[in-house]
Parts: sequence; structure tokens; C-alpha cells
Amino acid sequence: MITGILMSLNDHGWGNEPGRGGGRNNAGPPDLDELWRDFNRRLAGMLGKRRGGSGDGGEGSGPNLPALTPGQFGGGLGLLIALVLVVWLASGFYIVDASQRGVVLTLGKYSETTEPGLRWRLPWPIQTHEIVNLTGVRTIEIGYRGSEKNKVPKEALMLTDDENIVSVQFAVQYLLKDPKDYLFNNRHPDDAVMGAAETAIREVVGKSKMDFVLYEGRDVIAANTQKTMQEILDRYATGIQIRAVTMQSTQPPEQVQAAFDDAVKAGQDRERQKNEGEAYANDVIPRARGTASRLLQEAEGYRARLIATAEGEAARFTKLLNEYAKAPEVTRQRLYLETMQQVFANTSKVMIDAKSGGNLLYLPLDKLMQAAGAAPAANAVAASPVDASERPSAPASAMENRDVRTRGTLSSRERGER
Repeated sequence: MITGILMSLNDHGWGNEPGRGGGRNNAGPPDLDELWRDFNRRLAGMLGKRRGGSGDGGEGSGPNLPALTPGQFGGGLGLLIALVLVVWLASGFYIVDASQRGVVLTLGKYSETTEPGLRWRLPWPIQTHEIVNLTGVRTIEIGYRGSEKNKVPKEALMLTDDENIVSVQFAVQYLLKDPKDYLFNNRHPDDAVMGAAETAIREVVGKSKMDFVLYEGRDVIAANTQKTMQEILDRYATGIQIRAVTMQSTQPPEQVQAAFDDAVKAGQDRERQKNEGEAYANDVIPRARGTASRLLQEAEGYRARLIATAEGEAARFTKLLNEYAKAPEVTRQRLYLETMQQVFANTSKVMIDAKSGGNLLYLPLDKLMQAAGAAPAANAVAASPVDASERPSAPASAMENRDVRTRGTLSSRERGER
């Protein structure tokens, strides 16, 4: 019905049919009365209301179709209004996907957030709706656009804690967690993310050393930046959740890159020499400590040996004193003989008793030769640091010489008595 009405309005002849109004110029504008009559005729034809009779012919007269009465016109208009109302109400239906949320506005004010599915609201202009994607990951780039070579120095250059300038490029990925806050609390929420990212990275880098930013601290800086950004965005109630902060590049400015490379090489040489010095120290110090410990133990042993020897000599002297008190003459004679034995044991001379009167002497030349060869060895042993228990050879040789002299003396005495 509406199509037929619009066809009459869109008629190329502006309501004039061919053969009607022959004296009328088709190029001119249509007659409003004739247009209204034509509209009534077409509307009555569509409603099926016809009646007999003929109308007047003449110029500009139409076919024998009656004009609509006010009652009939009111009924058609009501039907038209009902149809338009149905179409208007049907325009309130909308679909929300599983990854989206719908936000309904009543006269421009937030009303509710709708879940996924087929939804209906009051048509425009009473209510409108906005569809917000919650699962779509959005990305912004700081310090570069597209690739790392396409730098943005205004965003990338920043100052460190040790007053050095570094160039930092990173990307921020974020999601929407609250559609209401995202749409109504900030005019440009994506720009707010950009501002929060620049603020957070400059704060974190400004509290860090240059070497920490360039080398070992990239992951720490990314984590601290993400935490600081989330705090800023939550403070402004933007409804945005930061998913990840990815460090793309951290390097000194291009203008000082050569000087920075030289400084890095010098630092590496310093570390290498330091490691070499530590390796040398780790090799020398344990050996020096071992030598010191050995000398300390030898000194402790020497001290213990001297103390034991002194205590032994003191005990021996005490025992000799007791024996001397019992028999002074015998003890004195024995001490004298032992002393002379020790003295003569280290010499190669032969002592002869001239008062015995014997003229035939027996000289043990083989024993004398052995004694002469054993004397240097005994001196070497005495000079070496060994315990007293390891030197019994000197008293044994002395006893042998003593026995030889005793036998020689006894033999000379026997021959003299004969």
C-alpha cells in the first residue's frame, strides 16, 4: 500500500497521466488539486472501494474513481500509522555476539548492559545502543610506528636515574573489562592508555640505571610498567585491563651510539681483567694459606718437641739428682765417663794409655776407617731436622770404640804381667 502511494508521488509526470489534460504542458509542475485527486483515487483503488457513476469529463479530469470520504481517509491513515509503528518498534531489535556486550542508552543516559543474544530496546529516539567488543586485543605502540626502524624520538627518548638518555620502544596490549566505564568515564580512552603508558615507562626508567635498562632489567621494567599503567587506568576508571607490555628495543640514542659502544667495550675489558685477577687470586691465596698452615703446624710441632724434650731433660735431671744424693761419687764418675764417651765418639783420634807399659798395641784399622766415614754422615744427620729418637748411631759407634780400646788395654796389661 505504501509502495503504491509512493509511486504516485514519484510519478515522472508529477501526477499527470498520458492523454489527460491535453492542453497542458508536461514539462511544467503538476497541479496540486489534480495531484491530491490522483492520490485519493489510487488509495481508494487499493482499498477496493469503488462505486458506479461517471464523473465529469473535461480537461484534467481523471477516470471514474470516487474521491475518499473523510472516514475512509482516516481509516487508511490509521492503517499506515500502524504499519509505521510496527516498523518503528521492530527497529529496536539488535544482536549481541558472544564476545561483545551491549550498552543501552535512554535519552543519551546509560541504562543497562546487555548480555549476548537477540535483544530489544525502545526504538530511536527514546533508546539507543552501543556494541562493545570485550575479547578483542587492542595494541598501541610507544616510541615507534609499525616497525622498530620507524622511530618516534619524542616518545622513545627518556632520562635514566644516572642522568643518561636511552631510547625505549615497547608495545602495550589491552582489553576492555567494563563497557560502561570505557564509554562514559573518559572521552578518549585509547588516548588515555597512550598517556598512561608514557607516564609509567618514564617513571620506571627514571628510577633505574642505564645498564639495568639496557641489559638485565628489561623484564623487570616491563612488569613494573604494566603494574603502574594498571594503577593509573584504574584510578581514572577507564574500564581497561592491561594484558601485556612487550619491550621491543632499548638502546642509547643514535647520536652517541659509537661512544657508547666504546664504553661498553671498555667495561667488558674491565670485567675480563677483573675475572683474570680473581682467577689468579683464587689460585695463589689457597696455596699461600696452605703454606701458612703447614708452617704453623711445623711450628706447633717444634714447640711441642722442645717442650717435651725440656720436660724429659728436667725429669732426667731430677732422677740423676736423686741418684746423686744416694751415691755422689759413683754418679759423678758415671757422668764423667758418659760425657767423655760422647766427646770422643765424634773424633778419629786413638787415645793410648802410656802408663800401662805395654809395647805391643792392636789398632783396629777397619773400625777406625768406618768411624772416619761415619763421622761426616753423623754430622749431616745431626744437621737435619729429625727427632732425637732417629739418631742412635753415634752412641753405638762410641760404644764399639770403647769396647775396642778396652780390649786393647786389657791385652797390653796381660802381656806386661807375663
